[in-house]
Amino acid sequence: MSEIQFSDIQVAAERTRGIVRRTPVFTSRTFDALAGACVFFKCENFQRGGAFKIRGASNFLLSIPKDDLPRGVVAYSSGNHGQAVAIAAESLGTSATIVMPADAPALKVAATRAHGGRIVTYDRASEDREAIAQRIAKETGASVVPPYDHPWTIAGQGTVALELLDEIPDLDALVIPIGGGGLISGSSIAAHAIRPGIRIIGVEPEHGNDTLLSLRAGERIGVPLPETIADGLRAGKPGALTFPIVQKHVEDIVLVSDPEIRDAMKFLLMRMKILVEPSGAATAAAVMRGKLPPGIPKLGVILSGGNVDPECLTEPRA
Repeated sequence: MSEIQFSDIQVAAERTRGIVRRTPVFTSRTFDALAGACVFFKCENFQRGGAFKIRGASNFLLSIPKDDLPRGVVAYSSGNHGQAVAIAAESLGTSATIVMPADAPALKVAATRAHGGRIVTYDRASEDREAIAQRIAKETGASVVPPYDHPWTIAGQGTVALELLDEIPDLDALVIPIGGGGLISGSSIAAHAIRPGIRIIGVEPEHGNDTLLSLRAGERIGVPLPETIADGLRAGKPGALTFPIVQKHVEDIVLVSDPEIRDAMKFLLMRMKILVEPSGAATAAAVMRGKLPPGIPKLGVILSGGNVDPECLTEPRA
């Protein structure tokens, strides 16, 4: 695969304009006082499908050769990526099959079906979702749409930073959540092309720190599937394509706990009146808790999505 260029992200922004929304940037004086910095929140919770994933999914589908697209697409996902692929496929008039775990939240299954996605379930403990997707693709001729580890996906995700820096061009740092690494990879390529001195800080859950461990080791390290409310950040191992990009562009990775994420979700909901899922609120939690390097006056913080399971809005019982 060829190296992803800034021009690929610019092309993706133009290509996906009819499907992807330009999301708003919010601020909060109260949050700024807590953070000791000027903070600009890029609100991907207002994106189609409720998360940034539609950017990569739509760019991928629009990059598939026109003769292949009618055969449909297949993706594996327990949540936002599956919904995004279904929305993109619906928008382009093709079919989407989504391989989802049998225990996936009913709300996410329903949302995927609402956009025409055909659900194929599997057992997390005993079956390989990627192998199932590849088998379906072989049988039907459908194209597999990876959740993060592909140039088309990464270029699409990079349009988040492209938009944010177009609106707020003098940011000193971007704070970005890390799951498989597609969002931070694409966004960091775009950010450093636009503003070479900008600092890129990644955020992971403390029990899902595979990218931090990998950076320290100098190679991709896997961890057991982490137990965290930030279900979108449970990749377990950095992508083969995304990890070298993270090595090149990301200055530091900080970790947040589930209680810290809950506190950030509560602040964003009660004070800013926006509903953000745990994976998206992880970045706000890192800033609220003072986990970033000191002395960064102007921060761009990506809130990656807003698809919240209802139980996440209640305090866990002892």
